Amino acid sequence: MLASSLLLASPASAGLVITDPPPTGDLSIELVAMAGSGCAPGTADVAVSPDHSAFTAIYSAYLAQAGPGVPVTENRKNCQLNVLVNAPSGYTFAIAKVDYRGYGFLQRGATAQQRANYYFQGMTVGSYANHAIAAPLDDNWIATDEVPIAAQVFRPCGEQRNLNINTELRVTKGSSTDVSYLTMDSTDGSIQTIYHFTWLRCR
Repeated sequence: MLASSLLLASPASAGLVITDPPPTGDLSIELVAMAGSGCAPGTADVAVSPDHSAFTAIYSAYLAQAGPGVPVTENRKNCQLNVLVNAPSGYTFAIAKVDYRGYGFLQRGATAQQRANYYFQGMTVGSYANHAIAAPLDDNWIATDEVPIAAQVFRPCGEQRNLNINTELRVTKGSSTDVSYLTMDSTDGSIQTIYHFTWLRCR
């Protein structure tokens, strides 16, 4: 697993008060738009956890593959989700941790990579975090991004800015002689750190 600070800002300068546990008021999440070769219309959705600590993006047709007879266009797949999080009044949040999961069938000699970034509309686009998926593989895989509390970016209080989530899968056959593939099954976007310091009350 790799860790990367994808969103850069300091909560200390935002006029916010850390609150723990997450707020109990109404919280909903809406998938506003999706685009990309890895998420054709109707093949992705989002849902918020009952305890308001996380949301999950679920993909049903996100697969990159490479090998004999596979078109080059299948080697790389990407997906861009635009998500609206309706937080309880008086609260804001940052993304602290994201778990990416899927299944890989990678021949010895093949290479594979998952990469992602996320940012609020109208704010600086963070750099991508890259995760190499080792071959050979015939199993589930997981890659995790964690953002320290001091480096998290919080949605500005009183503003309804959508969250953009960009992901990508790449597979190359390398020295392998058969087909290899990598799928993305879900993206669990945690709105909690290990210390649960991500829900903030606006002053």
